Amino acid sequence: MTKLRLLFSSYILAVLALFFYSFTQVDLNLTLSTSSIYQTLQKQFQYIGFFQRPLSALIFSIIVFLLFLFYLSFLYLSKKNKLKIITLRNLIFITFAILVFSYNAFSYDLFNYIFDAKILTHYSQNPYFYRPIDFEGDPMLNFMRWTHRFYPYGPSWLIITAPLSFIGFNLFLPTFFLFKLTIGATYLGSVYLIYKISEMLFPKSRIFNTVFFAFNPLVLIEGLVSAHNDFPLVFFGLLSVFLYLKKQRILSFVSLFFSIGVKYSTVAILPGFFLALIYDKFKKTVPWDKIIVLSIIFSLLTVALASLRTTFQPWYLILPLSLGALISKKYYIFLPSIIATVFCLLIYTVYVFMTDYAKAYPGIISNIEIAGLISAVTFTFIYFLKVRLLAKH
Repeated sequence: MTKLRLLFSSYILAVLALFFYSFTQVDLNLTLSTSSIYQTLQKQFQYIGFFQRPLSALIFSIIVFLLFLFYLSFLYLSKKNKLKIITLRNLIFITFAILVFSYNAFSYDLFNYIFDAKILTHYSQNPYFYRPIDFEGDPMLNFMRWTHRFYPYGPSWLIITAPLSFIGFNLFLPTFFLFKLTIGATYLGSVYLIYKISEMLFPKSRIFNTVFFAFNPLVLIEGLVSAHNDFPLVFFGLLSVFLYLKKQRILSFVSLFFSIGVKYSTVAILPGFFLALIYDKFKKTVPWDKIIVLSIIFSLLTVALASLRTTFQPWYLILPLSLGALISKKYYIFLPSIIATVFCLLIYTVYVFMTDYAKAYPGIISNIEIAGLISAVTFTFIYFLKVRLLAKH
């Protein structure tokens, strides 16, 4: 077995470890299967996750540390042109096939997505006016959070999820996996679009850019494990860029507004689109690298606004990361992205160690977030000074 095959095989084992670890976090009030064999296994997993938290945090730390090492290794291989496209494709599909069937270990949002659609398809009510808590007696309320809030997303998300809820026939497990598969498919679609857009704009960086997003441990956790709806938002946002580059302007804006209708934050891409239109109108070359930077800045502003409105959540960074992936070789994208990923993974380590119900949890997380922000800015600025000094000499 060659060193590369050993590396890829070890990576798959780490992904499998994350898959199995996710089931340590299954809510104690949720029964995924009545099978006696499954019940026995599930209780053992839950015992680690809920009653042996130091051990659980240690296991999780080892898994994400390994995934992060593999991530850096893949980036190095792609930079040296040693990662073949067929290998990249196979690794991405294997990762998807494993993690898409994991439990949404680090967030309860998936349950809210399911219930929001259920309000429409099963209860025939409008989720903008009815909350989960209004349907007293529904068994899903036993393991949900945020049952007091109204539907907070745009209509596009209901257009995607209502058919899934209908097809699921109000059966939890089939509906659960329909949602996971759909969101997982948008992860795959986003990865593909990053490759295709990079191929059109920055062909020499297409594999590096794809690896930058596809194997980022934070992206894997938020997209394939926790299954956040930021991924459909990203997919349709990237699709709008791809269609624009293919000169399909009307479809491009339809896709962009559909993306905005999922969760609103892709409105950050609009200024860049209008700027591209102005350049095209005057028949000038569109400076896509600058437009992407502008879009990243606006997307970070949406992250700041969302964090001020509630609190910062790691999945808020998925949109900036997806845009940053298109120009990921630039140090002012690469460095802060890597640092932010490390600190976001640290947030989840604290989460599995003490849960967000712990009294000290908010203060510890705030300190991690502040330290992450300061580190990202400081190290990027230091590297900037280094680049400037080298340029002078």
